[in-house]
Amino acid sequence: MPNIKIPSPLRYYTGGQAEAEVQGETVAAALDDFIARFPDLRQHLFNGQGELRPFVNLFLNSEDVRHLQGLDTPLQPGDRLMIVPSVALTRPS
Repeated sequence: MPNIKIPSPLRYYTGGQAEAEVQGETVAAALDDFIARFPDLRQHLFNGQGELRPFVNLFLNSEDVRHLQGLDTPLQPGDRLMIVPSVALTRPS
């Protein structure tokens, strides 16, 4: 079964879990399973059209899914999805 690594800022919505096993043969199906278990995360990960928000990066193992087949990317048992929120850094004035 694939699993999803959950970044610290989103663990509030998963009861503190750092990882969750998910079911699904594609990234989309795995995310559907994940959101079904943690519905409060939907608004943080997806926009109103059901697309990943632009500041949410999703990696399958070490590859950005946007450079694979997007949410249609197939999953294998043992695959690891990682949610990586974008971080904006500013220089002190």
